[in-house]
Amino acid sequence: MAEAQSEAIPEDPLHRKLGMTDDELAAVVDELGREPTHLELAMYSVMWSEHCSYKSSRAYLSRFPTEAPWVLVGPGEGAGVIDIGDGLAVAVRIESHNHPSAVEPYQGAATGVGGIIRDVFSMGARPIALMDPLRFGSLDDARTRYLFEGVVSGISGYGNSVGVPTVGGEAVFDDTYRGNPLVNVFCLGILPIERLVLARAEGPGNLAVLLGSSTGRDGIGGASVLASASFEAGDEAKRPSVQVGDPFEEKRLIEACLELLDAKLAVGVQDLGAAGLSCAASETAAKAGAGMDVDVARVSKREPGMNAVEALTSESQERMLAIVEPENLAAVLALARRWEIRATVVGRVTDTARFRVYDGLFDAIGVPGENPRPPIGDEAAPVTSDAPPIADVPVESLGDGPLYHRPVARPAAQDTLQAADPGPQLRDKFPVGSDLSGELLALLATPTIADKSWVSRQYDHQLFLNTVAGPGADAAVLRVKGTEKALALSTDGKGRFCRLDPRTGGRLAVLEAARNVACSGARPLALVNCLNFGSPEHAEVMWQFSEVVEGMSEACEALDIPVIGGNVSFYNASGDDDIHPTPVAGVIGLIDELRDRPPAPALRAADDIVVLGDLRPDLGGSEWAAVVHGLDGGMPPLADLGRAGALHELVSTLVRERSVTGVHDVSDGGLAVALAEMAIAGDVGFKVELHYDGCTPAEACFAEPASVVVCCVDPKETAAVCGEAAAAGVPARVVGTAGGDRLIVKGALDVALADATHAWRDAIPALMSRET
Repeated sequence: MAEAQSEAIPEDPLHRKLGMTDDELAAVVDELGREPTHLELAMYSVMWSEHCSYKSSRAYLSRFPTEAPWVLVGPGEGAGVIDIGDGLAVAVRIESHNHPSAVEPYQGAATGVGGIIRDVFSMGARPIALMDPLRFGSLDDARTRYLFEGVVSGISGYGNSVGVPTVGGEAVFDDTYRGNPLVNVFCLGILPIERLVLARAEGPGNLAVLLGSSTGRDGIGGASVLASASFEAGDEAKRPSVQVGDPFEEKRLIEACLELLDAKLAVGVQDLGAAGLSCAASETAAKAGAGMDVDVARVSKREPGMNAVEALTSESQERMLAIVEPENLAAVLALARRWEIRATVVGRVTDTARFRVYDGLFDAIGVPGENPRPPIGDEAAPVTSDAPPIADVPVESLGDGPLYHRPVARPAAQDTLQAADPGPQLRDKFPVGSDLSGELLALLATPTIADKSWVSRQYDHQLFLNTVAGPGADAAVLRVKGTEKALALSTDGKGRFCRLDPRTGGRLAVLEAARNVACSGARPLALVNCLNFGSPEHAEVMWQFSEVVEGMSEACEALDIPVIGGNVSFYNASGDDDIHPTPVAGVIGLIDELRDRPPAPALRAADDIVVLGDLRPDLGGSEWAAVVHGLDGGMPPLADLGRAGALHELVSTLVRERSVTGVHDVSDGGLAVALAEMAIAGDVGFKVELHYDGCTPAEACFAEPASVVVCCVDPKETAAVCGEAAAAGVPARVVGTAGGDRLIVKGALDVALADATHAWRDAIPALMSRET
């Protein structure tokens, strides 16, 4: 019997192994006029990755409104910056660390925190607050519990240690995220305007000084590679690509860099994030219209045997690049020694408009500084003035990258999905007169709605003693020390709404974040967004993306909120199962005069309960329909931008005037859940009647209409509050009063406050007590 002959499977060429397409390689060859070296190819692969180049999304992002008189720095820098008056500015950034966190949850989340903190202090701002919008699968799944526990531990472990409080965020649970959790991180910092610095390598002859940790193999291609491809089975093998963080090194780096900027010792500063030194050095030079020479022998290496590709593309954490004038180098090195951080001259600015990498040149030609001691097991790098460049490319070509106009197609099943309105089935199942008490308890026990103290207790949210309202409030509120001002922060977004109608869902994400900020008495000044989507190679995903961007842009324009920064995270999928389109909007608002703590989302005994806004039977995408009853079709709530703006202005004014004693927006779970949450927070029951035209009692209780807010009002102020609402054109209705120990919606539900509290408080701890 003849032996079967096996054919050897041809090995993929190097550029494909690095994630580049054949067309992208051809573009590099055309740019250089020759084949690239291995180092050049590695640099292009990371710099042209989806994560770094935004090659599939750039064509759409210009749709966002980005300008306003108070915007000092818009998209494209380490963080957006706005002027808040009194000579102060605020720097804000939001990022994703979804893929690293799915591979190694603790370090993935921790290094996400560390990276975004560096983005903020690279602008000259002291980071003072973090928020963590998180998305996971069902907590009934053991792996999801492992991921959830690891991510929360990573955020708390890094944030608490580095000394930046986590003051709010979200934790949403939906099976669409089972194989691909979303770990988004928001950071805010404050700075005197005169300390603002940009990432610019200006001035030929100036030096590029690498500050902070040594460079290791952890994070080789980490964020740029992990965030630019889909997950498949066995992706635990990617764990070496996840960076490892050291919050104590980061704390020293924060203080050193802020002191360096106060002393005017740096021309520009940039964080070493995705694509490592290759990105930081080339990007700072390109933004200044300059060139940059780098000597890889000057990079302090953590491990023996590291080659130039590893040194240039490593994403090891806690590293910054400072552009320093030669006459200031001694002062910079002395400052670094005082803070016990490494400082090495690794590059110099040129006027060549080229990015050139050498190995062993600088010591030979007298560039200030010296090669660091090699790792144990390595010999010292040879030094020669004849060293040729091992990479030599046009500096702007690395950052430009390709621009794709990918196919866009409305999903074939979209009409069927939208036609699957859950309303008729739920109206049949819960006719007028049905007892809805069990439905309320079921909603309060769903993890997305339930108490998140299991999470927030692990965070120190009072660091700096700026936090006026922290986790659990509609918006976090931070005092601005030395002034009467305060800042309000909220992050929001509902993927289920965007799945049903991406444009409306995009609008609703902006409206909810702005509504929460209004509930603190603030006026919105700016927005940052984190756009989490599936594979851009799927035309349906690109349709979702374009629609969400359009919807968010429309809402921002209507509310006069500029977009000052953001992040796009594609390839959030397991196999071919793309996640629901999930934009997260982070809105920053300003309270001009903070006299005392804003009213909490709580009821006060004997006060009236006033509902502002229109109740509508909007059940599409609601927690009640989709989670409790498994009906996930229909249309999301109407997003009326004009009515939303009027409501936000009214609520903000009522809060500033302290005309209300409690205030809470209606969102997940609807009006009944909002009332129950306020009752639990105030430890007092309520009795209300919800008779709204066009709504059954069940719809009035559990629909999730946009632009509805519940206020608790002293009876002596009720007439005035309703009068202000009428003048603003906002519907207002007194639906009942707070009091007693039961939650009563006349003709619909009657639940003991103790039972509601138990269902809400115990849900997540009970689930997390199971084995992971």
